[in-house]
Amino acid sequence: PLTRLAARAEHQMSEAEEHLAAELATTGSAAWGRLQNDVTSQLNVDVSLPEGTQQLSMPAVRGLATDSDPAVRRAAYDAEMKAWPTVEVPVAAAMNAIKGEANTLNRRRKWASPLGASLYANSVSRATFDAMQAAVVASLPDLRRWMRTKARLHGHDPANGLPWWDLVAPLPVAPSDLSWTEGIDIVRNAFTEFSPGLGSLVDRALDEQWIDAEPRPGKTGGAFCARFVNDRSLVLLNWSGSAESAQTTAHELGHAYHNTTVAGRTALQRRFPMALAETASIFCETLVVEEGLARLAGPERLAQLDVDLQGTNQVIVDIHSRFLFETELFKRRQQRTLSASEMSEMMNEAQAVAYGDGLDQATAHPYMWLLKPHYYGSHFYNWPYTYGLLFGLGLFARYKDDPERFRSGYDDLLSRAGMDTAEQLGEAFGLDVTDEAFWTASLDIVRGRIADYEALADAPAADLK
Repeated sequence: PLTRLAARAEHQMSEAEEHLAAELATTGSAAWGRLQNDVTSQLNVDVSLPEGTQQLSMPAVRGLATDSDPAVRRAAYDAEMKAWPTVEVPVAAAMNAIKGEANTLNRRRKWASPLGASLYANSVSRATFDAMQAAVVASLPDLRRWMRTKARLHGHDPANGLPWWDLVAPLPVAPSDLSWTEGIDIVRNAFTEFSPGLGSLVDRALDEQWIDAEPRPGKTGGAFCARFVNDRSLVLLNWSGSAESAQTTAHELGHAYHNTTVAGRTALQRRFPMALAETASIFCETLVVEEGLARLAGPERLAQLDVDLQGTNQVIVDIHSRFLFETELFKRRQQRTLSASEMSEMMNEAQAVAYGDGLDQATAHPYMWLLKPHYYGSHFYNWPYTYGLLFGLGLFARYKDDPERFRSGYDDLLSRAGMDTAEQLGEAFGLDVTDEAFWTASLDIVRGRIADYEALADAPAADLK
């Protein structure tokens, strides 16, 4: 950490200038970010549902993307397309202000590019990033093929691609209905098969009441893990009984386990960047996915693969579109202020490049820049998700190659996430993250799941329409 702080000093303004920038941000970029949140979260939308028109909040409308009724999903998409243009002008002003400020500060801090600042913040070299991106681009045809297969299962012509409103649609099979006890048993068993220490974390989290899993009115949605005191964490979940809930539980407990491994480090060493923060969570989630795939068959296996590949598609394909968009946004913003319509056009172009013929391009979502809060910050807030997923999968591949050696070094690797660079962490297991082959091997796990999905989709039992 001290070495990194010394390097960071090369990219700092004078002390007085840094203090002024921080103070001005409270009424500058931070205030514009709050405006985006306020405008988008308070937007109410009329949705023409099968039972009649209802006015819903935008978060509620977006939640309908996973509804089992295709008519509801389409109605929600149509309502979004009508609603976003009503707030695009103030939100575009927020984007221009935030990215304009970021460009100015990056220039004054002597960063060659916004990406350079983002790579530094995540302890990742440009060589590593370029290797990952090359592997990602090479994988896009495989994920597009999965999207076309999913389109067929939902009754669409695969030649046209998958409509946007069905990207995260559930397959029309009987949903799993796991009790909390059954779900936590799945997680515990998958963790224990890896190591008794990881398995015991589940019981400790339950015994010490780290987990709030029950959905209830007024409770925050989603899931997250927060470091608490010493080596303890607090985990928020909203258990739904789905296989995805079990995966989410494993993901968040993976963060909790990571927190236990760094508890003995100094305060500076316990702070690790976003790209490395997903290392344990993705690995633990993969343990549960693999457990499910070993246990399930037929339509249930297909449904589990569908949930897993939907998430992968978001983190690889959609994140790639976001990276392309944000790269172009930073570039153009150096020259001038951008209009809302120009931003929507840029988003369409980025999605066309990333999704290709996997998506029905007539249904693309040009307003994604409006709704994602990730854009309304100073740095790229997209590629680290891809890094976290693929590094975690790469570690899982190494675990399968040599389980005993991997187990013996896993905790030490996690404990060093706030100390080492991404390259140094990989070297601990003989992994060269600057080599495209590492990232290709990670994506080969995804390719294997796509092949499994396609085989199940072609089976007679997969006539789900």
